[in-house]
Amino acid sequence: MHDGTVSTHANLPAELLHKNGAPVFSLGGKIYELGSKEGYRQFWAIYHKPPKAEHRNYLLERRDSLIPLDERSFKGAYYTPLAVVDKAYDTLAATLGKNWQKDYIVWDMCCGVGNLEVKHSNPRNIYMSTLDQADVDVMHATKTCVSAQRFQYDYLNDDIDDFGNIDYSLTNKVPAGLRAAIAEGKKILVLINPPYAEATSGGNTAVDAEATSKEGVAKTKLAATAMASYGKASNELFMQFVARIALEIPTATLAMFSKLKYVNAPTLDVFRQAWNATYLDGFVVHCQAFDGLKGNFPIGFLVWKTNQKAVKKRVISEITTEVLDRNAQAIGQKSFFNLPNDQLLTNWIERPKTNKQDVVPLKNAVIPATATKDLRGTQWSDGAIAYFLSGGNDLQHANQQTVIFSSGYGSARGYFVNPENLLQVSMIFAVRRLVKPTWLNDRDQFLQPTEPLTNEFKSDCLLWMLFNGSNLTASADKLEWNGKSWSIVNHFIPFTEDEVGANGRFESDFMVRYLATLRQAQGERNYLSPEAQAVLTAGKTLWQAYFKDIDKDGRTVRDELKLNRPDVGWYQIRNALKKRNESGDVVPVDFSAFEDAYKQLGDKLRPQVYELGFLRV
Repeated sequence: MHDGTVSTHANLPAELLHKNGAPVFSLGGKIYELGSKEGYRQFWAIYHKPPKAEHRNYLLERRDSLIPLDERSFKGAYYTPLAVVDKAYDTLAATLGKNWQKDYIVWDMCCGVGNLEVKHSNPRNIYMSTLDQADVDVMHATKTCVSAQRFQYDYLNDDIDDFGNIDYSLTNKVPAGLRAAIAEGKKILVLINPPYAEATSGGNTAVDAEATSKEGVAKTKLAATAMASYGKASNELFMQFVARIALEIPTATLAMFSKLKYVNAPTLDVFRQAWNATYLDGFVVHCQAFDGLKGNFPIGFLVWKTNQKAVKKRVISEITTEVLDRNAQAIGQKSFFNLPNDQLLTNWIERPKTNKQDVVPLKNAVIPATATKDLRGTQWSDGAIAYFLSGGNDLQHANQQTVIFSSGYGSARGYFVNPENLLQVSMIFAVRRLVKPTWLNDRDQFLQPTEPLTNEFKSDCLLWMLFNGSNLTASADKLEWNGKSWSIVNHFIPFTEDEVGANGRFESDFMVRYLATLRQAQGERNYLSPEAQAVLTAGKTLWQAYFKDIDKDGRTVRDELKLNRPDVGWYQIRNALKKRNESGDVVPVDFSAFEDAYKQLGDKLRPQVYELGFLRV
């Protein structure tokens, strides 16, 4: 720590100097001018020159949070808060015994500047390696874990031969004592907070509802040579660490901060079949407790006793963790389940086959797709009345990828809706939308129902789906795509033209006929529950309001929502009415009766998601 004239630490990779009376930084032997002299002034308005001892190590401990955000995001490395480290040590003491710091040799192969080890009382038992030499320099300068063996090591690339074997002679970086401990099978605790970056194998770029993953981030020697039996786990950097640990220290105790997907994500089922470990204890904490981590998901600190030598594998079926808030205070418990893929909701429905009928692929209700790479949704299916986007099988993905369209969707992760599967689609749609994702439940998997489904539940789900904001079925003409003009037809209007005062004929009366069939099959009295009937009645009032003042919609609104046909959909109806309310040209349409009725129906259905087995607590 240096103010340009006085230094409190020696051999830091960066120094603050003065050149021609102005502050400059010396980084790696090169001189850089400050990007913001005002920022420099504000810094020294807070701290003494140099900072007092009580602040110096705090600043240096957080050196990794000062790395440029894009670099930290690419590497997936995030600072571990000391309050969370304290809780991790408490968990290890309760799980491994109060003498664990004496009994176990500890290796943290992604230690950063040593936050996970600063609480350790026996640093001579610690080996600390990190990708960046600058981190090692900071630990030396700050005298962090002086008795530990600290060294630069690229765990996912160093000492891995072309056949995926570990050969320490390739770099000779791993200390002899650690090599001996591994060879002799001593009690080794791997204590890590590895990077969370993700990529796919196809060019190492993945685009999903969460974010765009990092190109090239998963191209490691380990992934290329030693992870053939782990399936898609090679896309995850933290899973690559687990894979090498399993190869190198097959009976290690693993205590790891990470996402929870390796416990219950369907895409990592192959990994779980290959990896053998017994869950001992752990906790989850909000991801935003970690500096630089965005999103709304849990980070778990889970302790496992691994045994890759066992002939009989232990299957991870269920784990229960303590739940911590962002301040590392306990607030409850949470269970995570790993269930067979044949029990998942995504496998509950038979997916209709595609035919050769060309259709316009959409990216929104009435907007054609603009993507050209890997474009889907350009062909239809026999008897189809809609396309259902149903991406992922957990709450996180359901929040953004549960949508119904009147034509194909320009991406995968869905299937066609037809008269035979409509009720089943309605239930899947409702189940995926009724329960809102939180930071704690975002990876909970949807399951096939375990209890009988009543006719009332099915029709309630149908009405709830028809009037949901993610029902984007619509009708429109003159949609321009691929050099042609296209039309889409709305099959989801639950009213006749006369009932709503339409200004023209609806091309499809499918939903009216379908509801009549339900009425006939279930009987007039059992046709709809009072809650579903209230939604249908309130919805009809809004449909009537739309047609009553249809001439009040301006050209801009009509073009935006494609209001060029009578058989508009719920998406077009509600948005056109909202535009009118905003314009002030008409008496505002009151949505409150509909909103109250819709909320009551949702409140009735929501607990049934758990009662019928679609989700487990």
